[in-house]
Amino acid sequence: MKTKKRKVKIKWKNFLLCAITIVFAVVLISKIPSLIPKKNGEKEVKMVDLSLYKREDIEKFCKENDLSLTIEYQYSRTYQEGMVISQSILVDTPIKKDDSIKVVISKGEVPSSIYLENKVNELGNIPIMMYHGIIDMKSIDTKYTGGNVDKDGYNRTSEAFIKDLEFYYQNGYRMIRLIDYVEGNIDVELGKSPIVLTFDDGREDSIKVTGLDEKGEIIIDPNSAVGILEQFKKKYPDFHVTATFFVNSSLFNQKEYNEKILKWLVENGYDVGNHSMSHPDFSKINTKKAQEEIGGVYKILEEIIPNQYVKIVALPFGSPYKKSHENFPFILNGDYEGTSYQSISSLRVGWDSETSPFIEGFDASFLKRIRAYDNNGKEFDIDMCFRLLEKNRYISDGDKTTIVYKKDPNVNIQSQKLDVIAY
Repeated sequence: MKTKKRKVKIKWKNFLLCAITIVFAVVLISKIPSLIPKKNGEKEVKMVDLSLYKREDIEKFCKENDLSLTIEYQYSRTYQEGMVISQSILVDTPIKKDDSIKVVISKGEVPSSIYLENKVNELGNIPIMMYHGIIDMKSIDTKYTGGNVDKDGYNRTSEAFIKDLEFYYQNGYRMIRLIDYVEGNIDVELGKSPIVLTFDDGREDSIKVTGLDEKGEIIIDPNSAVGILEQFKKKYPDFHVTATFFVNSSLFNQKEYNEKILKWLVENGYDVGNHSMSHPDFSKINTKKAQEEIGGVYKILEEIIPNQYVKIVALPFGSPYKKSHENFPFILNGDYEGTSYQSISSLRVGWDSETSPFIEGFDASFLKRIRAYDNNGKEFDIDMCFRLLEKNRYISDGDKTTIVYKKDPNVNIQSQKLDVIAY
């Protein structure tokens, strides 16, 4: 009987050892990413690091795993020719059937011939466009020139605004954020030029809300400024549609929707800035009132979209008209209700394009804008300003880490962080 009991114990030990081994093996196998497509119950495929692959290997991998592949080529000073710069599906992400992937491969450094061919000039001027109202009407129905709704052209028809955007795109301009221009962070493809759009007064027609959908999201009138911009965003994805909207205390004059509008804008690639509480002439008020006007708007924005607005002021009427005015320092720095504020830039009503942020002497604190209006090619209307731009237009090299320009001993560059290339 003792011998039989010993044999039973041995069998149980063997069984437990076998079970532990099987469990360990299952866990170990589950940790190893499979490179076999998930077909007929097989394990799923996970994305690999394609920077280790050559082009032919990338194509083979995608073919074996039913991945739709798009390859783009970019010049790069960082990546040698043939190296993968980026891939749209992250490493270790499970690959689903009929997934698509975009892979960007380096063409190596840009040869000088490409700069010459594309007339690269990153010390050229940049247009900051100033809009106010976008009125839903045909240009032919106005009493004024072109798309002007009022005598001075501060309000523009929706038809004219659509034509403006088409003109910018077809003439090689691509939108950038105002804050990126101010900070010298210009990311535009090779051969294209940056353009900045701004809207003053926080008007209802900037982003008119017609109601809420079933999810509680705002429904935007397609004929308002943002409605039109969103259509261009879909039409031309490479336009990089964006704009900065400058508001007063009434925000967008839609009390029921104001907070939702602000949040929607910053969540969808737009910026919001400061246009003062009551739109005063800053040359006619005292310093205390000046701080209330600027600090008040910053307080409102901080309560609704904290740290998500730009600290830039669009000056009402363009005043004060000189930086030497006693109120100007309080546009940039001041105190309101015990809280200090700082602005990094202010915008004038202006008339012409502004300089490259890389030119020595560039002053972000007091920037010119182009009034978006028609005047038969005179007095710095759209047509005149863009004709002038052709003489000295910012044209990108496609690399935001470099400043490229034609050799000129009379030019001084202002930049501590970017590589400078003269050709």
